[in-house]
Amino acid sequence: MASTVIQAFNEFLKDIVNLDSNITKRAISSRDWLMNQIANFKTKDSDFPKLYEDININFGSFARKTKIRELDDIDIMIGLNAQKSTYMTYSDRIEIAVSSDATDLLKLCHSNSTSLNSKRVINKFVSACSNVPQYSNAEIKRNQEAAVLNLSSYPWSFDIVPCFITSEDCYGKSYYLIPDGNGYWKKTDPRIDKERTTRINRNHDGNILQIIRMLKYWNRRATMPTMSSYLLETMILNYYEGQSSKASQFVDVEFPKVMAYIYNNITGNVDDPKGIQGNINSLTYDERTRIKNKTAIDYNVAIAASELEQNKDMKSSIGKWGDVFGSEFPKYN
Repeated sequence: MASTVIQAFNEFLKDIVNLDSNITKRAISSRDWLMNQIANFKTKDSDFPKLYEDININFGSFARKTKIRELDDIDIMIGLNAQKSTYMTYSDRIEIAVSSDATDLLKLCHSNSTSLNSKRVINKFVSACSNVPQYSNAEIKRNQEAAVLNLSSYPWSFDIVPCFITSEDCYGKSYYLIPDGNGYWKKTDPRIDKERTTRINRNHDGNILQIIRMLKYWNRRATMPTMSSYLLETMILNYYEGQSSKASQFVDVEFPKVMAYIYNNITGNVDDPKGIQGNINSLTYDERTRIKNKTAIDYNVAIAASELEQNKDMKSSIGKWGDVFGSEFPKYN
């Protein structure tokens, strides 16, 4: 219950949108414990791939602090030592040719080949996690890019992604190579996403992360097709990267601005900020149109809510915001 719009949003963000701080602490602790277990896999199984811990990286929305309730997954990338192996880029895949010295990796190649099989690498992580006594009751499986660890003791899962890092190319760039879901490899670089999010948030006095989380909640409501979390986050960052004036600390002030940006840009291509994937907007024409229509509706409701607030009609303004965010938005008291 709230008597002002500011109070309503503060309650909404604290109690409904943002991760509970105690849950976050438990999640970080459980993630660190898992990382310590993985660090010892090689000592317990000599055939486990040699690790390269210097390139381990926490990635995804939990690491970027843009995750919303309920916490459902935590992403980690575990570095592997290539041991002088090389890679070749094809139009549809990347192949890693394993060095003759890398006996542990040679055992994980495609049949009758020295091409490293990413599915077999992931399965090695699955079997190693299964041998951790504390994970005896966990569900552990391979899923596309990752070994997925579902623990009975926590509501979240871990997506464990094995990775290599390339040498720098002629432009001074290096990339992470991760499983592509088909037994081969693909490029990514979560360092770029993390740096970009941090930089833009800092340039706007730390106000962007909360805006992203609020828009993710809006996106999740079953009132339109859902954009991928990464697409939405990219579009929000694109908007604020191009703004010379700083974002307001009040998320209700920023909401209609982002609605207008999505309205004007959702029907077009959205480039991968990492410069790897090309267009990341995989929505169909119908989905893009429906999202565009929804942003127009919610833009107008947000403008009306702001006008009501300016006229000191807090009850009606809070009610309008409830139309945008649904029944979990605080009621007027």
